[in-house]
Amino acid sequence: MRKIVLLISLSLFIFSCTTSKVEKVNLSNVEHPQWLSNAIIYEVNTRQFTEEGTFEAFMSHIPRLKELGVDILWFMPIHPIGVKDRKGELGSYYSIVDYKEVNPEFGTIEDFKMVVAEAHKHGMKVILDWVANHTSRDAKWLQTNPEWYVMDSTTNSPVAPFDWSDVAKLNYDVPEVREAMLDAMMYWIRDIKIDGFRCDVAAEVPVDFWDYAVAKLKEVNSDIFMLAEAEEPALQYNAFNAYYGWHFHHIKNKIASGEYGIDSIRSYMKRGYTRFPSNTIPMFFTSNHDENSWNGTEFDRLGNHAKQMAVFTFVMPGMPLIYNGQEVGFNRMLEFFVKDQIDWNGDLSFTDFYRNLISFKKSNEILDTPDKSIFNEIVTDHPDKIYAFHRTLLQDELIAIFNFSSDEVITFLNGIDNGDYLLFNPDDASKQQVYLKDEQTITIEPYGYRIFIKNNTVKGDG
Repeated sequence: MRKIVLLISLSLFIFSCTTSKVEKVNLSNVEHPQWLSNAIIYEVNTRQFTEEGTFEAFMSHIPRLKELGVDILWFMPIHPIGVKDRKGELGSYYSIVDYKEVNPEFGTIEDFKMVVAEAHKHGMKVILDWVANHTSRDAKWLQTNPEWYVMDSTTNSPVAPFDWSDVAKLNYDVPEVREAMLDAMMYWIRDIKIDGFRCDVAAEVPVDFWDYAVAKLKEVNSDIFMLAEAEEPALQYNAFNAYYGWHFHHIKNKIASGEYGIDSIRSYMKRGYTRFPSNTIPMFFTSNHDENSWNGTEFDRLGNHAKQMAVFTFVMPGMPLIYNGQEVGFNRMLEFFVKDQIDWNGDLSFTDFYRNLISFKKSNEILDTPDKSIFNEIVTDHPDKIYAFHRTLLQDELIAIFNFSSDEVITFLNGIDNGDYLLFNPDDASKQQVYLKDEQTITIEPYGYRIFIKNNTVKGDG
């Protein structure tokens, strides 16, 4: 068996259980669907996805996305958009007029039913972006039931949350609001057969509403998937399967900009990530519609770290998100309030890159969600440049080493179990067999990474 000498700059010592292990905390009451175990979520911006910007045009992409390895299609809001105080030419998707209708810009409700049916035919799930916190300022409900809204006592007009001047905040102290919102959500689960919701600014809506609503929805479909756009542990105990890894995302951006050091990852793993029930799923990403349109592409924000951070999102405990266009290296900020189509003639090497990452995750049980592995950081002699960890599950082991610096770093591994490993390269899907031993000499290039897997039981692409 061929031995390989690699290079990195670290003296790696396995963290002791008292200093390095990410401790499991209590469990939530949420039961995850079986199909969620290695699911990949993909965000669809319908307006910008095709030249037509319609459901019908999008449908032709479903086989391609299935082949890529996508399991969940998350559609940004598809409802009619308000005209009053509209932002830009076409308005914000998050300014909802009617929760039971679709934006005619995208097509008809029958067109969307066809999308759902086609996705299901290909073994994929469909979730809707659900905006429960607010409506447009000319919403159907505001016309019929103005008492359902939080009102500004000085102007006698609906409150606009944050700086969102085109929307009106709903009042969940009014029981009828809760019932009307549940009824609207139920329509999409029961009648349109979608598979769940990504819930916008979920922490701005009372936890007890989500607990109540999700319990009712699961009476119709017990396998729905609920994703909270929030990092609030209370949401995860009874309602939501997964939460946004916003904090970790911002850490990655700041590491890339030089504002933060690697200790910020260690702090997150010790204090942030562990706040949540251990069977909850964090969703990690390098881009989404908010980041792309307002803060830049992953290449703008992460620079030389872009690919490295993408790999990080796939090997950390959690669910990876791909934002439409990332799979072709699309490198432009999309306009939010006007038509601005994705150019699909990008760098197709990214298609293979993401396909290989997805296949690797699906093939190895140690990467399943919710996380079943034991996570430990590997201590190095270059903690300012290197972050390394291993995950273990029974006899399986994954070792991930990331060089976040612009320097080549050389080191040896200390505390590594001797044996055969596979060195995985997402650029070409190669899995080179290597023999690693304690004090193995290794080198890692600037912004580089190494992913090793040992004794894994290959599951297939599932």
